[in-house]
This record gives sequence, C-alpha cells and structure tokens, in this order.
Amino acid sequence: MGIPATIAIDGPAASGKSTVGYYLACELGYLYLDTGALYRAVTWAALERHIPITDEDQVTTLAESLDIEVLPNHDHDDGRQYTIRVWEQDVTWALRTPEVDHAVSPVSTYAGVREALTQRMREIGARGCVVMVGRDIGTVVLPDADLKLYIIASAEERAHRRHLDRLAQGEETGYDDVLSDIRRRDRIDSSRDAAPLRAAPDALIFDTTELSIEDMFERVLHIVRHAHRQPEPFKPGA
Repeated sequence: MGIPATIAIDGPAASGKSTVGYYLACELGYLYLDTGALYRAVTWAALERHIPITDEDQVTTLAESLDIEVLPNHDHDDGRQYTIRVWEQDVTWALRTPEVDHAVSPVSTYAGVREALTQRMREIGARGCVVMVGRDIGTVVLPDADLKLYIIASAEERAHRRHLDRLAQGEETGYDDVLSDIRRRDRIDSSRDAAPLRAAPDALIFDTTELSIEDMFERVLHIVRHAHRQPEPFKPGA
C-alpha cells in the first residue's frame, strides 16, 4: 500500500503531536511544519518593523504581504526541525526569542492574519509530502488531507510533560501552575470563534496518555504505512 501525501496532525498543547509529527516526517522524508512557526514569523516581522502588536490592521497587512519560506532541514546540524526564511533571511531561531514568545498570542487571534497564513499553509500542503501540525489543520487548513490524526492526552499527563521540559530548561515553574496553564489554554483553544480546536469528523483519535515517545511514533507509523495513497516526491520551493 502507498503512503498519504498530506498528513494533518492536530491536538491540544503538549499532547505529543509535534514530537510525533517531526519523527514521522523524518522517517518518510517529508517536509515537517509546525504551523505555529508562521504566526511567530509574522510576529517577528512586526517587531522588526516596529509595528505595534496591538494594531490588528497593520499586523494583518504585514501578514498578507510577508515573504515566508518553509524549507526542510537538509543542510543544518543545529537541532532545527525546518528552516524558516523571511525576506530571504534565515530566522528559524529568531522566532524562539522571549520577545516573540511574549507577542505571538494576540497575533494568532487576528482573523485577517489567520486567513492569510491559512492560504500560505494550503499552498505548502498542495505540494504534497508534508506532515503539518497545529490546532486546525484537519478542520480548516487541509480539510482534504489524505490522513488526519487528532492526538490527545490527559491534562495531567500533558502538564507533567510540559513541567519536565521547563525544568530541563532551567525554569522553576511548579507543576500546579503548569496544569492550570494547560487547562486555561484548552479552554481558549476550544472556545475561540475562529477555527476552534476540535477533531475533524474523519480524523483518527490517538490517545498518548500512557505511551512513551517511542510507542507513540511506532503506532502512528503503523497507521501511516497502512494508508492508501502513494505520493509524488517532495520538491523544495515548488
């Protein structure tokens, strides 16, 4: 059997979707895209141009005209999962600065920004051989994706994972604070007017609560390998 050309992975924060998506893309030789990076790219560009993050009209105009490229990580060994270029400048790591972290949330709620970036994501998806991860990929961005996965885990397990990540990064956040933040994020994502977090009707629900990263990956890979379609090779920049 063939392998699906477009794979959409959605789910709440810290469910394991990004980890599974990245390993899957590496195994298949596909482009991996965590779509949150595009919202970060718009945020970074707004900060660079001294556009007030609170000015929805200006930020939306920027998103509509911004030159963003997403490329597979073939020539770097610095731990990146893909390369993001804005105005032909490699900004992959610049998107992870505290300044962008602080400013990206309001940018991601602007309807005009979401519309502009959704179109960009669809253009990337149309090339095929892509694993795209987010919160509305199977429902809004790629509703015709060949395979849709909706990855979940209990709030407690997701908070445990996020807490360990933060401790490893030297942060002293308590578990209860992380759990509260996870639940708050779930409420926001599930109740927002634009593209709320939910599983597509034809998505496969995949619970990772009791699974290790290795088990997650092996089970998802089994699902993918039993799908129906053989894709065309990915062509960067096509």
